[in-house]
Amino acid sequence: MRGLLAALDGVHEPCGCEVIALAAPRIDPWRFDRRLLWDQVLLPLAARRERVDVLHCSAGTLPLLPGRIPVVATVHDVAWLRAQRHARFYARAYFGNVQRALYARAHTIFVDSYFSRDELLALTSLEPSRVTVLYPGVAADIMQVTRMPDPQPFALVVGTVEVRKNLEVLVRALPQLPGLRLVCVGPFTPYRERIAELARASGVVERVELRGYVSRAALLDLYARATFAAVPSRYEGFGYGAAQALCAGVPLIAARASSLPEIVGDTAALVGPDDVAGWTAAIAQLLGARDAAEASAAGERGAACARFGWAAAARIASAAYGRAVAGSAKAAL
Repeated sequence: MRGLLAALDGVHEPCGCEVIALAAPRIDPWRFDRRLLWDQVLLPLAARRERVDVLHCSAGTLPLLPGRIPVVATVHDVAWLRAQRHARFYARAYFGNVQRALYARAHTIFVDSYFSRDELLALTSLEPSRVTVLYPGVAADIMQVTRMPDPQPFALVVGTVEVRKNLEVLVRALPQLPGLRLVCVGPFTPYRERIAELARASGVVERVELRGYVSRAALLDLYARATFAAVPSRYEGFGYGAAQALCAGVPLIAARASSLPEIVGDTAALVGPDDVAGWTAAIAQLLGARDAAEASAAGERGAACARFGWAAAARIASAAYGRAVAGSAKAAL
């Protein structure tokens, strides 16, 4: 959201309004009770205290009682209704069915892709005119990464280590790819243990690195040095890992599933999410032509940075804010 806030500063029409960030730095959004407190108590209170004209809920969750303030929401995906079966039942209920009911109250809903738009419309009774595609932007520091590929090849996976990320297909491919390391960064779930056990059973445990959270500097360094990025997910509403790789000029292999073909287009190899032989072949082909893969990724980088910049997102968001304010004023007459 910091990227969108910065871009909105340069957009004055048609919104014509001041944009402020409502945040509670001491609230840990990864703790369910704290997230519930923020969504349903602290956020609506802060919005009323600031007398905002429109509230943009950017994390996919809406307050039950926002008062008379019109709400614009970002729904990144419907994974809580489709793919998050590993989560606790109360989290699935709140982030899934409860929020699905609240989406009907939003003036406008932003989604991260046309795939997510189709998914949301299929699972709700929302009017299509109220659901707008707004591609998230990729941060400027990712776009400015200077590529220095490591002589020792490694594949980079960025994102939460969870079931839908489908890391098994990469671990199963590793025995046929000697010398290649797999480096995964992102928060852990219990799925981590399944991957660690599979790596041990496959004889590749020393080549599978599950690093968890890393610093921003470390992430940028990994994007600079990675031989390629891999996004084998079965379900992505957008695929930040894919968009970041494209904008960093990193060669990419992604799953032919969910939103990824839309985001990747013809700029990278696409493989079925469970096709171990296909992943093995695609990776081997890339490793056998690293210079060509690097040149191709560099050639596509500028277009990716333009497509996933925050300026376009800010124009779409600003227009929606203006419509929400106008609609609220009209309803009050």
